Amino acid sequence: MDFRFGDDPLLFQSTLRDFLAKEHTPEVLRALWETPSRRSSSLWQKLAALGVPGLLVPEAQGGLGMSEIEGVLLHEEAGRAALAEPLVATSAVAVPLLRELGGALAAEWLPRIAAGEARVAVGHPALRFVEDAEGADLLLLPQAESLYALTPAAARIVAQPANDPSRRIASVSFDAAAATRVAQGAQASALLAAALDRGALACAAQALGACDRMLELSVAYTSQRKQFGKPIGSYQAVKHMLANARVKLEYARPLVMRAAWSVARGVAQRAPHVSMAKLQACEAARFASRMALQCHGAIGYTWEQDLHLFMRRAESQAQAWGRAPFHLARVRAAILEGSLAIGPGATFEGGS
Repeated sequence: MDFRFGDDPLLFQSTLRDFLAKEHTPEVLRALWETPSRRSSSLWQKLAALGVPGLLVPEAQGGLGMSEIEGVLLHEEAGRAALAEPLVATSAVAVPLLRELGGALAAEWLPRIAAGEARVAVGHPALRFVEDAEGADLLLLPQAESLYALTPAAARIVAQPANDPSRRIASVSFDAAAATRVAQGAQASALLAAALDRGALACAAQALGACDRMLELSVAYTSQRKQFGKPIGSYQAVKHMLANARVKLEYARPLVMRAAWSVARGVAQRAPHVSMAKLQACEAARFASRMALQCHGAIGYTWEQDLHLFMRRAESQAQAWGRAPFHLARVRAAILEGSLAIGPGATFEGGS
């Protein structure tokens, strides 16, 4: 399989990287943590002007009409910048879900998402909490083998604590009588299964970006920090740690690309491909976190260092849209049992 991209997707990726380097610096992220919403409406509008939230929105509704394959590149850049905005919930999950639902709901909300005027949160029965329910303009939530659309005002949203100040999770409940049922039965099950895979895929791509950034920070620090008159990066033990992190990153990237292709094409093996990608990408990011902390030494624990921004985001991606035991169970089932399905009633321990 050829994973090489053409010039346009790579240019889009480069443009987003340059934009985030200027508009979403670590200082900006820290400032957002001090605000009640921890989100920036102006930044969301600028991202929309670039076409990022509307990447998967059809061109006829104001979007770019691209696929999850190109989306991987953009989510990787979001991970590299520890972007706090709800790209996973709105762009990666809600947009294709609305697109597949079609009808008046899609006609109303897809253009608004592409224009940067709306954010959407999506729940799943296998997840304990809903990402970015607070601040969303529309909620798409499951209940009793059905999928409902409702406004946040019609739901009971209780914020939950998270180790990452950028992460906003909440427990959400609602009265079905106050919501609009948009799918039920097999259709709702299929839509929710696809939503889970898209969320996990986007998280895997963002974990790649966080891993790459922590490796970059570690290389820079070990090139400057000296012991016994030499940069610590010149010592073999440090070189090995950096090299091992790079190997894990480069081994994970093809799995993420394969999963993106499977999601975009709707292939039968989509679920285990996504689970393998998320497992490997998040493991690479966690390894990079440990490695980077060792390379930085005691200073790596300090609030002033940027390292913890990316360590926190890496852990957030590992927690979101299915933790490791859940995805490992899906891979095991696919290999040993030939089972690929995850229905609305599927659960796992400690999901969020």
